[in-house]
Amino acid sequence: MADAPDPKPQSLSPLDKEQRQGLIAIRDFLRKRTSYDVLPLSFRLIVLDTDLLIKKSLNILIQNSIVSAPLWDSHASRFAGILTATDYINVIQYHCQFPDEMNKLDQFRLSSLRDIEKAIGATPIESVSVHPSRPLYEALRRMLKTRARRIPLVDVDDETGRETVVSVITQYRILKFIAVNNEHNTILLKKTLRELHLGTYTDIAVARMASTVLEVIDLMVNRNISCVPIVDSENRVLNAFEAVDVIPCIKGGAYDDLNGTVGEALCKRPEDNPGIFTCSEDDRLDSIFDTIRKSRVHRLIVVDDENKLKGVISLSDILKYVLLHDEDETAES
Repeated sequence: MADAPDPKPQSLSPLDKEQRQGLIAIRDFLRKRTSYDVLPLSFRLIVLDTDLLIKKSLNILIQNSIVSAPLWDSHASRFAGILTATDYINVIQYHCQFPDEMNKLDQFRLSSLRDIEKAIGATPIESVSVHPSRPLYEALRRMLKTRARRIPLVDVDDETGRETVVSVITQYRILKFIAVNNEHNTILLKKTLRELHLGTYTDIAVARMASTVLEVIDLMVNRNISCVPIVDSENRVLNAFEAVDVIPCIKGGAYDDLNGTVGEALCKRPEDNPGIFTCSEDDRLDSIFDTIRKSRVHRLIVVDDENKLKGVISLSDILKYVLLHDEDETAES
């Protein structure tokens, strides 16, 4: 019996062709531009020494309205990772698991963060960095592989061989860079979020305004997530509690104040906080890029016509699609 002929490849619809064209152009752009290109003309960089007390580092972040900072090991004269809200959540877990160690906690230094991870059984966050002159595409691949939401740019002095932290680029900054400089290509991404299956729509962790901060932190830790939508009794979206919202809650080492409500904690946000951004499953990806181009977006909460929670789309979801969707096929085109 003769072998059946191979089925003919399905021809792409005009919409699919346009979508693929946009993805190919954006990936080509990312390969030609460097991580250094993403940096604004002027910016400030705060680098914290690992000898600094954790308590003092918290005050520095709050005073400077930042939520992360590169770490520097002055003994080895080298980059030592990045301090984020996750580290403070680990400190909170340590406090809950070892309440008798509270008097020692105030004396812990940033160099103790890895020991705290081990003590509570947390998975260490891989300290990744990239040279600022390397292609932006490479930085993104590294970020997606390690699930990092930001990556430091680290240069090396040719004469001394010593490292220098140049800056930090975030997922949002990269997406905004794409949206601003590639608008002629992002407008080709006309498929809806529903068609792209972009985001998470099942088993979504939620909380209420009356939930305690500690309850929400436990949700984040157990689910390995960085954001919990806040809904009412009808599942209508009211707000979202993010990992960075933990930082003002423990100002001054107030680890005992975490039994306060989410509603109270959200009132401690800085005045320039952009709040939450919502969308529907029928919104197109080009409109999402337009929102990112105009606003400081960290994630999108998907709602229906009655503002009821449907799903959550992270910036990682968008970057993963832009960078990896049908990668083999688009590479061949």
